Amino acid sequence: MGRGIAIAGIITVDYNKVIDRYVEKGMLSNILSCTRCVGGCVPNTIINLSKIDPSIPLYAYGGIGNDENGEYVLNTLRQHGINTDGIKVFDGELTAFTDCMTVESTGERSFFFARGVNRRYSIEDIDFDSINTDMFHMGYALLMDPFDKDDPEYGTVMARTLAKVQSKGIKTSMDLVSVDNEKYSEIVQASLKYCNYIIINEIEAGKTVNISPFGPDGIIDEKLIKRICEKLLSAGVKELVVIHAPQGGWAMSSDMDFFSIPSLKLPPGYIKGSVGAGDAFCAGMLYSIYNKLSIEESLKIACAAAACNLSEVDSISGMMNIEEIRKLYEKYKDAD
Repeated sequence: MGRGIAIAGIITVDYNKVIDRYVEKGMLSNILSCTRCVGGCVPNTIINLSKIDPSIPLYAYGGIGNDENGEYVLNTLRQHGINTDGIKVFDGELTAFTDCMTVESTGERSFFFARGVNRRYSIEDIDFDSINTDMFHMGYALLMDPFDKDDPEYGTVMARTLAKVQSKGIKTSMDLVSVDNEKYSEIVQASLKYCNYIIINEIEAGKTVNISPFGPDGIIDEKLIKRICEKLLSAGVKELVVIHAPQGGWAMSSDMDFFSIPSLKLPPGYIKGSVGAGDAFCAGMLYSIYNKLSIEESLKIACAAAACNLSEVDSISGMMNIEEIRKLYEKYKDAD
């Protein structure tokens, strides 16, 4: 058994609200159901990893408030066998929360986010001496104010954090968030040279290198995805660039080999929501990298893990173990 995987960064509680439709300003939309679940990079990715393979040692790092939602996060993580010693509790602060609005008929979603303690959680709150894993994954850049700040030596505090972890001989990776920020590319690129891997969606990848992944018809152009991968590697990513989208997954290794896997052909009615689908894909990819699987096999597992996520409204309930994930891929890879 290896030394495990650490996941650091955003911790939230998601209030998943299924609505009948999006409406114009001033109009009414009906909330059809509302459930609570943990959310954010840390809970989503690490709990999905624990469900894919419970034997992997997993360690969570992040910040929560000294409130009921914070206690809910800790209890949920511990129920899945995850080490929570790296989570800091902040008095007088809210645990971050998100209202996730999902349209019932399409699964499309929008997020309304309260940053809470993520405005305060910083590099000083990470016990680097306690990190002795094989891999360290952090997200989301551009939502963690103290980590997005300028650093005179590394460019950003996020870059300094990843460099410090990498100096311990630990493989690092990073996830982003799709937001509008005039410094998006500058903030992200500062960290790339301290990432062994980066696992992000097509929008985030395009914004990082200022290349749109979409052709004139508005559809993802694989030639542009390939060019984006090349740019990300040239910007400093050491081993592997992975990009995911509803259409599938793509990856490029440091020797410039390019791989592409289409999404599974899921039947009508299968998709209940897409909250956390990117984190589920990421969990599948991290599992695969940790187990030294081929890139093509890794993309298959990651795409199938994302499909598991789509079967439920929240971000963790749909995940299966690795044997079931492989079966799901075989079942739906060629389905009509």
